[in-house]
Amino acid sequence: MHTFRAVAAGLALLALLLGGCAGDPARTPAGKAYAAQASEVAASMVGKPYRYGGHHPNQGFDCSGLVYYSYRRAGLDVPRATTAQRRSGRKVSPSSLSRGDLLFFNQEGKPSSHVGIYLGGDRFVHAPSSGKRVRVDSFSDPYWQKHFVDARRFF
Repeated sequence: MHTFRAVAAGLALLALLLGGCAGDPARTPAGKAYAAQASEVAASMVGKPYRYGGHHPNQGFDCSGLVYYSYRRAGLDVPRATTAQRRSGRKVSPSSLSRGDLLFFNQEGKPSSHVGIYLGGDRFVHAPSSGKRVRVDSFSDPYWQKHFVDARRFF
C-alpha cells in the first residue's frame, strides 16, 4: 500500500511539473523582467539622434538598433535587423500588449520597415527617421494605427 501511494504521489508531482512547463514563458517573472528593463533602457534614450545603422547612444539609433541595444542592456541577446526581430518574436494581439513588446509598422511598403518598444499606457518609444530623435508616441495615433502590422514578444 505504501508503494502505491508513493508511486501515485510521484506521478502527481510529475504532472504538476510538466504542466508548469507548458505555461506561457512570456508571462514568467524573468521574461517580464527583461521586457520591463528593455523598455526602461529604451525610454532613457529619448532625445538621442536618429542614425541609420546606429545601435549605441554615442552614435545614435535607427529603430531596430534601439531595440537591439535596449534588450542587450537588459541581458537578452536579440537580432539586430528589424525583419529578424519580427521573425524571432512570438505574435501577440494588440489587446494583450505588455511592456517591452515590439510594435511593427509598414512605412515603406514592407511589413517590417519600422519597429518600436511598447511602454504601456498606449505609448511606445522608437527612433523615427533621419533628422529626428528617439521619442515616445501614442500607439492610438491614427498614423500609427494605419501603418501597424503586428506585435511580437521575444520570450
